[in-house]
Amino acid sequence: MAGRSDLKHRLVTRFQRHLANPLNRRLPFQTLLETTGRTSGLPRQTPVGGRRVGESFWLVSEFGHKSQYVRNIQADPQVRVRIAGRWHHGTAHLLPDDDPVTRLRSLPRFNSAAVRAFGTDLLTIRVDLED
Repeated sequence: MAGRSDLKHRLVTRFQRHLANPLNRRLPFQTLLETTGRTSGLPRQTPVGGRRVGESFWLVSEFGHKSQYVRNIQADPQVRVRIAGRWHHGTAHLLPDDDPVTRLRSLPRFNSAAVRAFGTDLLTIRVDLED
């Protein structure tokens, strides 16, 4: 079963990296998560789905600790999130004890359905917004 999971991860990430993410980054109101590359030190922007609740932004990573942006967060939790066209600084927290399937029920439906369908190792992330 792990072989199917790895194949699914490779196929989905290849599609996202080369087609979906470059297109989505150009959409003015697409939510983006900007991390600092753990090796390059350069800003890395990833289209994400999630929801702002008060002074926090919640999202679920579909590949958990295999996601490059999750690895970047582990190296440096200071991030920026573009919500409705406006950038916000914040600190990201990985929440392995949170139930990501339950969390997805409170997030935007279309993205949540895609995360459930394509994800292999769901992980909840909360970004505490500073501004």
